[in-house]
Amino acid sequence: MNKLGLHANVWVRDWGRDDCVLAVNKTAELGFDIIEISAPDPKALDIAFTARQLDKAGIRANLSLGLDAESDISSGDPARVRAGEARLRDVIAAAGDLGASHVCGILYSAFQKYAEPPTAAGIAGAVEVLSRVGEEAARHGITLGLEVVNRYETNVLNTAVQGVELCRMIGLPNVRIHLDSYHMNIEEADMELAIVDAGEHLGYFHIGESNRGYLGAGSVDFPRIFNGLARIDYSGPIVFESFSSTVVGQPLCGILGIWRNLWDDGEDLARHAKTFMLAHLQAAREGKAEPRRSALPA
Repeated sequence: MNKLGLHANVWVRDWGRDDCVLAVNKTAELGFDIIEISAPDPKALDIAFTARQLDKAGIRANLSLGLDAESDISSGDPARVRAGEARLRDVIAAAGDLGASHVCGILYSAFQKYAEPPTAAGIAGAVEVLSRVGEEAARHGITLGLEVVNRYETNVLNTAVQGVELCRMIGLPNVRIHLDSYHMNIEEADMELAIVDAGEHLGYFHIGESNRGYLGAGSVDFPRIFNGLARIDYSGPIVFESFSSTVVGQPLCGILGIWRNLWDDGEDLARHAKTFMLAHLQAAREGKAEPRRSALPA
């Protein structure tokens, strides 16, 4: 059975102690299993305090981030590559202390719009770093999820097939693909087939609508998304992600283009998302089982 999660930006912009208490408790109250915490600077998180709150609430946390231009391990610049590797190791250490199962996001390049395609040398450098960092993550029992995002947020991984290729180059069982329905809706010709193509390499999944708001209020074809997950018997985390300018501020609003208040009631949004995800998961599972039920008696 999939663990269902919620991104902390549904509740809070930052991660001070008050933010932590609010977000963790609200997530647990709604029956989610996981809260995903954005960790662009893991050293700024109060890990011990967060771990205590998670333990009291009975849920787990995963960490996510995107590297920046100064820590871009695909850049080919030795100083930036070293900075990126150090940052990834810091996040893995923090995740280990939290008891997290996953660190995910744009772990292979900067989280930005590029003006040029990646170079073979840059990709090779990212593979070297992620191979070393992946081994470190494995020692903590952590899976790295390489998030496949749209062309405006990276020039490296825009499709599931590219994600499979990079995972194969790294060659570690705990370095896997992280897909996101928001990004897939932009880049994939067939979202269900993309999930099938990812197959055993898929390790983390974000559910998000095309407008980043309420599920079902945009253009994402969620039945095909959940059918794809059912077809490959995906059993990993499924995490709802949504952003509104009501909560998030700069620099995230600017990076993601969150200019509108898509919602102002995070609790209603999250409750709807959980119901929506459970219903679609059940429908996809029932649909997969239906051919067996339709067989004529022998």
